[in-house]
Amino acid sequence: MITRIREVRKAKGLTLEQVGALCDPPTTAQTIGRLETGTRTVSVKWLNRIALALGVTTAELVALPGQAAVPVAALLGPDGARAPTRPLAFPPPVASDGMVGVHVNASIGDYRSGDAIWCKRIAPEEFAGALNRDLLVPRPAGRFLFGRLIGREGDRLQLLPFGAGARQTVITDPPWAAVAVQLVRRL
Repeated sequence: MITRIREVRKAKGLTLEQVGALCDPPTTAQTIGRLETGTRTVSVKWLNRIALALGVTTAELVALPGQAAVPVAALLGPDGARAPTRPLAFPPPVASDGMVGVHVNASIGDYRSGDAIWCKRIAPEEFAGALNRDLLVPRPAGRFLFGRLIGREGDRLQLLPFGAGARQTVITDPPWAAVAVQLVRRL
């Protein structure tokens, strides 16, 4: 099995030691390094632990046959574009269970027409963790509200829809919500 642990870790700007500390239970930088290079066998249990530490799905850490990654040609920063010092690659986005999408038809807020917003469904007990994040919330009769979660009081969510002059909307006891986790934008 070929893994992309190193590419994902470097793309997130984390050191081996930081990833080891984020694992549950914590492990050493040496162990993470051995798992990255293949000198130690990577089990499904290890993949799950590392994926959780990196904040990605397990599937994003595995290179599947026929699946291409995008090589990074340049790093862009305040000093302009420069070549990476070592090979880097972007793994392709991978959908996981419980994800829903939002297609942006017209530019609004930070989003542009044509954007694809990938959202992860969350249960009511997870709403507090989505504070100050963009949420898709179902409403009666097949309608939805998409906006920034700015507050929560009991079973009521306070969302600020995007757009100039938008007013806060309060939704009571939604059965689920979906938090934006990835933006795919074509130029």
